[in-house]
Formats: sequence, structure tokens, C-alpha cells
Amino acid sequence: MAVKIRLARRGRKKLALYDIVVADARASRDGRFIEKLGNYNPNTQPSTVSLREEKTLQWLFDGAQPTNTVKNILSSSGILLRKHLQVGVKKGAITQEEADKRWEAWRQAKESKLAKKAAATKETKPQTTAKKSAAKEINQAPTVPPQESDHVAPSTTTTVQEVTQPATSVSSQGQNAKAE
Repeated sequence: MAVKIRLARRGRKKLALYDIVVADARASRDGRFIEKLGNYNPNTQPSTVSLREEKTLQWLFDGAQPTNTVKNILSSSGILLRKHLQVGVKKGAITQEEADKRWEAWRQAKESKLAKKAAATKETKPQTTAKKSAAKEINQAPTVPPQESDHVAPSTTTTVQEVTQPATSVSSQGQNAKAE
């Protein structure tokens, strides 16, 4: 039985939320699953992910294959790096202490990168709100009626003239005849 780690959609129209689940590859997208590992919300800025990391690692070691989107989520959360380091420990290439050290270094670098990104968005946000408020003030400025000295052409009014048409009647033979 091929087992996949994939997204199962829930939520409403145009506001999707996803569960990260372990399911048989033959099951439908939103159908039966074996275990729920977490949630993914792409509607927030930045996207929010909550995962049970130990269970996810266990399923990866047991042979569950993540889909492309889930693979990207696991990679950005560092779970695939942890799996890679644990495979190195099992093969004897590195020690557990060195693997833990590399994991912590990666995690701290990731947190600092996210903090810098959050600070950059906070700096740009006041600028954009200032631009919006300035544009709003310009749009809400009182309009000055044109003066005669401004050489503006006077407005012309057009009237709709009534068009009278002669009345027509239908004769008994089905021909149109003009009524006098």
C-alpha cells in the first residue's frame, strides 16, 4: 500500500484551509485518511503551518512520500533537514550531537531571517498607509467651481425633442394604413 503525506482541503469557497494528512494514494483528496499531522493556512500573510513534527518524521522514516506542496512545507519548516541529519546519524556519518548542533544553527538562522523580513514589512507598511492617506486627502479636497475668468466653455444643455409619428392602424386585410 503506497502511503502519501498530502493536503486535504476544507474551508469554504475561495477561502481554503488544508489539513496535512497521511492517506492511501488511492483515496480521494478529501476522502479517507490514516492520520492527521497538522494544518496549513495559505490565506494568512505569511502562511501559517502547524505540524506534529515527531509524527511527521516517523511517517517519513516509515516510507510515506510527501506530495510536492507538502514537501515544500516540510522543507521550509525544517523537517526534511531533520530527516536528512537522522539518516546521517544512522549511517554513522555524523554523531547525534553534531546533528543537533546543525539543526539548532539552521533553526536560529531561519528565525533571524523571518525576524528581518517581519521588520522590513513593518517599515514599508507605514509608508504605504501614508501614501494611501495622502491620496485620500487629495481625492477628498473640496472642488472649486470654475470662474468665468478661467475661460471654461459654458455648459450647454440638450433637450430631447418629441418626435411625433402618424398613427397607424391595421386594416382587416392585414395592410398598414395611415389614419388621418
